[in-house]
Amino acid sequence: MARRRQLYEGKAKVLFEGPEPGTLVQYFKDDATAGNGAKSGVITGKGVLNNRISEYLMLKLHEINIPTHFLRRLNMREQLIREVEIIPLEVVVRNVAAGSLAKRLGIPEGTRLPRTIIEYYYKNDALGDPMVSEEHIAAFDWAAPQDLDDMNTLALRTNDFLMGLFTAVGITLVDFKLEFGRIWEGEEMHIILADEISPDNCRLWDTKTNEKMDKDRFRRDLGRVEEAYQEVARRLGILPEAGNGDYKGPEAVQ
Repeated sequence: MARRRQLYEGKAKVLFEGPEPGTLVQYFKDDATAGNGAKSGVITGKGVLNNRISEYLMLKLHEINIPTHFLRRLNMREQLIREVEIIPLEVVVRNVAAGSLAKRLGIPEGTRLPRTIIEYYYKNDALGDPMVSEEHIAAFDWAAPQDLDDMNTLALRTNDFLMGLFTAVGITLVDFKLEFGRIWEGEEMHIILADEISPDNCRLWDTKTNEKMDKDRFRRDLGRVEEAYQEVARRLGILPEAGNGDYKGPEAVQ
């Protein structure tokens, strides 16, 4: 495997410099964390599945003209992406009460929300990614009002599309997290989707049984985590191309 310079390593992915200016290589790990790193483990094959699932969903979003950083998949665990200036916010889109929302407001998990809710969290692991308001975002200049409008529009369009796509394969899109970045084309700046869309950052429930098919199986020690990710990929028509022999990690140069 080609040696290349590692630029960043997160909890689930590694970023390397890309083959061309303005590009990066995003590598998907099998590592899993929960509770801001309080719990950690390995989900065998997760990186392969998330790479394929995220590729599939990003390409589907391209078809409806939602801009993303995805360029193409390189191999089982890596994809070529556009380099962006990441906006330090996590945008969470909620359709059904679950997780922190259910706990925070005392709403029974599984309650359908009266309308889709968008929440913002400041991307800072040391602080536990605290929830913030539009006032915080404006005051600390994390995003301009127009940036936030663009992010909200893209988030709601993405939600509408993904809800339909998952419903068609018997999956309820409960909630999901998006990240956005800025790119420049000449003098013009654009907001595009970044990061990934996968069972790592979506809550996905079987429509008939409400069985969890996402990282909550790891968070809550429900077991059969690998099988849940595989089932999401199977329903989307995505099949791994090879076995465990392709799970080797990259060789980095610091």
